[in-house]
Amino acid sequence: MANINQEKEKKGRVAHFPEHGPKDKDGREILLSLKNVDITFGKGDSAVKAVKNASFDIYKGETFSLVGESGSGKTTVGRAVIRVNPLAGGEIQYKGVRISGKIPRSLDREVIRNIQMVFQDPAASLNERATVDYIISEGLYNFHLFENEADRVRKVEKIINEVGLLPEHLTRYPHEFSGGQRQRIGLARAMVMEPELVVADEPISALDVSIRAQVLNLMKKFQNEKQLTYLFIAHDLSIVRFISDRIGVIYKGNIVEVAEAEELFNYPLHPYTHSLISAIPIPDPQLEKNKVLYTYDPSVHDYSVDKPEFVNIGHDHYVYGNKKEIEEYKKLREAEVPVKAITIDEVKSHEQVIHDEVKADERAEKEIMAHPAGDTGSFFLAVLAFLLPILGLPAAYVCKKKNYIRNFKMLKKGAITGFVVLGVIVVLFLLLLLFAVI
Repeated sequence: MANINQEKEKKGRVAHFPEHGPKDKDGREILLSLKNVDITFGKGDSAVKAVKNASFDIYKGETFSLVGESGSGKTTVGRAVIRVNPLAGGEIQYKGVRISGKIPRSLDREVIRNIQMVFQDPAASLNERATVDYIISEGLYNFHLFENEADRVRKVEKIINEVGLLPEHLTRYPHEFSGGQRQRIGLARAMVMEPELVVADEPISALDVSIRAQVLNLMKKFQNEKQLTYLFIAHDLSIVRFISDRIGVIYKGNIVEVAEAEELFNYPLHPYTHSLISAIPIPDPQLEKNKVLYTYDPSVHDYSVDKPEFVNIGHDHYVYGNKKEIEEYKKLREAEVPVKAITIDEVKSHEQVIHDEVKADERAEKEIMAHPAGDTGSFFLAVLAFLLPILGLPAAYVCKKKNYIRNFKMLKKGAITGFVVLGVIVVLFLLLLLFAVI
């Protein structure tokens, strides 16, 4: 049957998907396959190549995560899978049948039915003018996936309960829900279609941390119960590690590394993967403070003569690089010594940290005592001491005793000046008196 469909595919006459996709050398069923995919936006000189020669397979029943920084092309790939973004080159196959480019209408409808998407922004992806009941039922209406009205209501109520909401929520509108509840509605809309592949485009990035775990657990539950396959698009590797079977890393449109989750974290061979893992926050604030971030510099690659390729270096581990780099990656992997992606500077002992904090507090206290809040050294004090030097000088030494050094200096200066001026006046008065007597 698969051979017949392949022959029809070559002639462009395939109208329906086969029951099962092709299998790889290890007997795993390939559900989705990207082969040398290029995606370009714009034309002529203003054209931007968002994805370049991307190739990877997704096996039935697994969670394949695509990770990379913002603007790397993750969402572009996801939207190409659901036939929103057209390809400039290469092809995308679902169960061995090409679904990119122009395909029969019947096949297009099967793509819509079998491949659903959960979007990043739950607010923007829901129709604000439609009730939750209609939002979830829209796919059922379009494909007539119910026998009668009672069957449709049963299916909608069943899925709304499965995502953790209540049947009374069906009559409400999206703006009446929180972000986490909206994402549950989006998940219900996708799951009611009973798809085989779900493209989850950063479905938890807009949610609170506590809600993220709930949504992830919900997705995992659906996967176990319905044998779903996920293309999970994300940028947070700390989450991706624990939900993924395999991970693909994308940088500026290029797939630079693909491996099983633990394999990738234990042996991050490409420098960009290394930099992503080093950026994962460490829960311990002292360790995080002493962590050395690894920054990826694309200029370390010299592809002017020796062109790069996407190569399997063994252990089902694919890396992007030229011949020289691939040989280095193979040596690193065959050494069976995990690559240390996160480096921590020398961390002080707990006692040393406390000792340093105490010393810092003592220095701060001395600084405060050295210059109390009222120790301004105002010039007005010098004027007062000048006019009343007999009171100013004792006041100066009182300030000195209380550590008001600036005030002491001003009072002392004013008092001494006052005494000098007073002494000069007395001397002049005595001289005048003497001359008057003579």
